[in-house]
Amino acid sequence: MVWLNQVKEALGGEIPLQATWRPFSLAQVNQKIGPDYEAWNEDDENLDESLWGLRAGQAARRQGEEYLNEFLPRLLTARHVDRVSLSDKSILKNIAQECGLDINKFSEDLEDRSTLEEIKASHIEATQSLGVFGTPTFILKEGGSAFVKMIKPNTNEEALAAFNSLITLLKSAPFLGEVKRPQPPWPKGVFD
Repeated sequence: MVWLNQVKEALGGEIPLQATWRPFSLAQVNQKIGPDYEAWNEDDENLDESLWGLRAGQAARRQGEEYLNEFLPRLLTARHVDRVSLSDKSILKNIAQECGLDINKFSEDLEDRSTLEEIKASHIEATQSLGVFGTPTFILKEGGSAFVKMIKPNTNEEALAAFNSLITLLKSAPFLGEVKRPQPPWPKGVFD
């Protein structure tokens, strides 16, 4: 998300693709309990904090995609930059309020367990139909997909160059199955 924000800034506020964000549960993918375990079936008090973040995203989405697109970058910044717990509902509600969401509706939808069914359906479609195994995964309408693991580029120009290269590669080389840099440490040489 930080990367795409840098691309957007480098392009003067517009990004050359329409992003449709879909929930995907890393708590489910990374669980070690067993093949029949489903993270979204936990009681609210035992729910993985990442699922609270996904529920908050679904609550924002219920007020419109434009609200989700405003909410999601702030949520991800809170989690990955500020390192807050997404199981703290007051933080989720503060972010929603900052984005101009109807806070009463957001609070009601946040507590609505049907958001977990939406997350489950999206997750199952992603894994079974699209082969998704991690985030972020970019899937282009015209074909081509890629999971991208990266750190924040140093400049907006670097972010834009990497973005353009990725999109070009996805569109022009469907035969390319995987590119992975040897590790550890990852990313070798980036911090040297």
